[in-house]
Formats: sequence, structure tokens, C-alpha cells
Amino acid sequence: MAIGTGPFTSSHRAHWRSRLAVQTVTKEDFESLLLDSFLENEPLEGTVVKGTVVAIEKDLAIIDVGLKTEGRIALKEFGAAGRDGTIKVGSLVEVYVDRVENAVGEAVLSREKARREESWVKLEEMYNANQRVEGIIFNQVKGGFTVDLEGAVAFLPRSQVDIRPIRDIGPLMNVPQPFQILKMDKRRGNIVVSRRAILEESRAEQRSEIVQQLEEGQVVDGVVKNITDYGAFVDLGGIDGLLHVTDIAWRRVNHPSEVLSIGETIKVQIVRINHESHRISLGMKQLQADPWDGIAAKYPVGAKFTGRVTNITDYGAFVELEPGIEGLIHVSEMSWTKKNVHPGKIVSTSQEVEVMVLEVDPEKRRISLGLKQTLANPWETFADKYPSGTVVEGEVKNKTEFGLFIGLDGDVDGMVHLSDLDWQKPGEQALEAYNRGDIVQAKVLDVDVEKERISLGIKQLAVGEVADAGGDGVRKGSVVTGTVTEVNDGGIEVRINDTEMTAFIRRADLSRDRNDQRPERFSKGEKVDARVTQYDRKTQRIQLSIKALEIAEEKEAVAAYGSSDSGASLGDILGAALKGRDEK
Repeated sequence: MAIGTGPFTSSHRAHWRSRLAVQTVTKEDFESLLLDSFLENEPLEGTVVKGTVVAIEKDLAIIDVGLKTEGRIALKEFGAAGRDGTIKVGSLVEVYVDRVENAVGEAVLSREKARREESWVKLEEMYNANQRVEGIIFNQVKGGFTVDLEGAVAFLPRSQVDIRPIRDIGPLMNVPQPFQILKMDKRRGNIVVSRRAILEESRAEQRSEIVQQLEEGQVVDGVVKNITDYGAFVDLGGIDGLLHVTDIAWRRVNHPSEVLSIGETIKVQIVRINHESHRISLGMKQLQADPWDGIAAKYPVGAKFTGRVTNITDYGAFVELEPGIEGLIHVSEMSWTKKNVHPGKIVSTSQEVEVMVLEVDPEKRRISLGLKQTLANPWETFADKYPSGTVVEGEVKNKTEFGLFIGLDGDVDGMVHLSDLDWQKPGEQALEAYNRGDIVQAKVLDVDVEKERISLGIKQLAVGEVADAGGDGVRKGSVVTGTVTEVNDGGIEVRINDTEMTAFIRRADLSRDRNDQRPERFSKGEKVDARVTQYDRKTQRIQLSIKALEIAEEKEAVAAYGSSDSGASLGDILGAALKGRDEK
């Protein structure tokens, strides 16, 4: 007969006495009454019940909760009420039934667990309502601290103590303060709280109030709180603003610490406010005059100034002309001769240099500077020092398929074309006799300062060999007959009038008709007529053109045999001219 799960206690006996005293029951009635008494009076372990203090022995309170035996609870579990004597015989208290009966036959009761159960119910209600709770930090554990929430113990992670890490938590210990419950797990008995959430909420409210009082363009005082690589955070009295490194000064600032220090009070202007995120952008340079105002008049194009190199990049160097005004020397404007050199090998940071203003763009705040323009043009210097016909000496710096590059005085290079290597040998064959590093002599044929080119000739040194040829009808405008000695993509090389004198006819000068300007039309040994377009007896340099000869013959034919206005075609006129020349 299953009539209950608990023992038959004194409360059950009292119940039966009262029931049996007034009536006579049958066997079936007895079973029913017995079951009712167990259901009504059955004490359940793990619940909070009310009990009566029946005695106080030293530091223990003897409490009757209606079980067959009493239980004992230390007075200290009742807190202040246990210490000041408030708990007396006859006092009603709420306790937690841990076990109905222990090994010695006593009930195991707990006031602490009763308080904890009460707190859990209350805390769950506040957690569900997202309400703050009050607690006391009373101990430090691994990873954080423990908090007393009116009997329930919660865990406060170290990261949730404050908005920023704090070194000394002593002033926060044993002080009642609000917390936010982040997580609750009654089955495991875990509660996680946060003090930081409360502070952030208060701070957000405070920030919102402060932001509403600020306006863009307003000038305020602030204290530098933190410095980073990209700027500084400034406290404006409860809210921080960012002072970006580019807004500290008009001049280049590599790191904010060059100008600012933590704790320093500075005057800043509010540049921009984001009312949604409460982010504030600040500026210091905006409080100063813009140095770019009237920049074109201050730095006219062509003028020279002295500045300091502030930064070097792969594409050039920045030069500070005055605080807040920087110009760029592009790598192409750094040296006349060093074309493929990193700017760092020409100038160094903090070096004082003289520069020329090449271009000013006030709208884009850009100034283009030139370094080489403040130095003498080496090609102009070379042209003045070594005019055409001068013999110079230099080292073979490079050997290419179209000639030699010779290093000359003033750190410039001159070129000897294949056609100017030797009177007798073809260019490719003559080129084989030279190697890089050879010291050679050559004659200056031409200096083009604008294109930065110096033309040299080695065969022109042998003046004696061509002196006779030079007097044998070779002059500008004359017509000579040459034998093709070499054909390449750029043109043909010919030997003139069966002498040792050679000349190179470029592709563009092979014919008046563009379709016939093909070197492959010619072959070695073929005879060609050409007109001398340039002859320098001093340098022995000759330029020939078949195209010029064809144009000259056309003009002569038109003059001698009529014009196209007479009704004769150009072909008829040229045919008659050629026939007349053949008859002669």
C-alpha cells in the first residue's frame, strides 16, 4: 500500500488523533485518510519552509519545522539578526530543508540556502525584466570577482568591472553598487554580472547630452587622453574626440607625439559631429591661417627657393618650403644624368636643397619642384666646352646593335653610330672590335641639348683618308653614286664614288614614296644615286638622301618641260626629263 514517500511523523500522529477522535472509520476510510495526511503534510527536501525557534544553545538555534525531529542552524547564518539577539525562542523563520534526517536523526536545515532560494526567484524576475540589481563585491577569484546579490553569489569577470582596465579594485570592494545580470543558470547555480554595462549606459546618456550641446565649427578646450600613430584622443569634458594627425598642423607631422603629450590641455575646433555614433572629429590647424592662400604669388613659376627634404619615396622627394607648404620633386626632375636612380641616392631626409618652382596648383594644393633646374645643364656645358669637330676621349659604357655609348666629361654619354665606326668595314663588323671598358677617342659630330644627345664619330678621326674624296665633288646639294655595302632595318650603308668614304641612308630617305621606303629593296653591290643633304668637311660627316634627289629631279623636270597646267601629266613630264638625262 503506497501511501506516501516520507516517514510517519508527529504531525501525522496529531492529524490522526483529531480525525479518529470524532468518528469511527472503516478499513477503506483509514487508507484514504492516511494517504490524505501524507499528501497534506509530506515535507519535501529542497524546499523553503517556515519553522519556529524552540531553543537557543550557544551559537545555535534549534528550529522545529513540523518534522519528527528538529534541526540546528548557526546563528551567524541569520546575519545581523543572529548577532544582535533579534532571533529568540518563538521567532518564526524561513529555512531551507536540505535533508529530512541525517545520521544522528536530526533535520538538516540552512538559512543561507533559504536566502539564496529567495534571491534566485527575485533575481530571475529582475533578469527577465532587464532590471539592474544591487550587490557587493566581496572576494577575488580566478578570472574575476564574486558578488553577493542578497544571498545569491554571482561571478563578475575582470573584463566587466570597468570600461577601461583598472589596477586597484580595493575602493570597489564591500560597497553596495548596481550590476547588470548577463546570464543565469539555476540548474548549475551560475550567475554572471557586469558593472561595465551600467557604466557604459550611463556614459552613453552623458555623451548624448554633451553632443547635443556641441556644434561644428565651435572652438573648445580639451585634454589629450591618448596618442596613437594616426592621431590623438582628446577629452572634451565627458566625451572624447579624435584629432587626426593630418589636422594637427598645416605642416607634415610624422607622429602626433612630435607636437602633443598626454595630459596636455589644447584648444581645438570641432570639425565634424556624427550624432548617431557620437563620434567627433577635431582640428588644430583650422585655428591657424591657411598658408596656401595666395600661394601662386608667393611661389611664382621659375623662381628658386631653399627648402628642407621631409620625405623620400620611390617617385620623388617632398621638400618643405615653409611650415605647411610642401612641394614634390619628381624623380625625373632630380638629376640631368641619373635617370634610373632611387631619389634616396640623390638627396637625404632633412637635407637643405635649392629647388625651382615648375608648377603651382592652389586647388589641389600641389607644387611641382625641380632640383636639376638649379644646376647647370651638362649638355649645354659640354656643347660650350666641346664644339663640333673636337676630339674627345671616353670609356665604352655600353655596346648595342646600333652602336657604342661612350662616357664623357660631365657625366654625360655620347653615341657612335654603326655608320660612324669605320670607313672601310661594315658597321656590324667594325663593332666587333670594341668591348665595354675600352678607352677610345672620337670626334664630336653634333650636340642636341634639347634631346640630350651627343653624336660622335670614330671614323672621322681618319681625316687624311678622305681628304681627296671630300674635294672630289662631295658637297651639300651634289649628287653622288654609291655602292650598297650593308642593308638593315634602319636603312642602307653605301660607299661613295668608289672611295673609302661611307654614308648611311636612313629608311625615311630611301624613297619619296612611303611604300618604297623598304631597305630590303636594295641588295649589296647595287649602285644607287643620292643627293648630299649635309656635309661637314671638318667632321667628315655626310648625310645622303635618295628621297631628296627624287624631289629635286621632279622640280627640275617641271621647270624644264612645262607644268601640269599645260595639259601634260606629271608622268609625261618626268618621262621626258628622264629621257633627256639618259641622252646626255
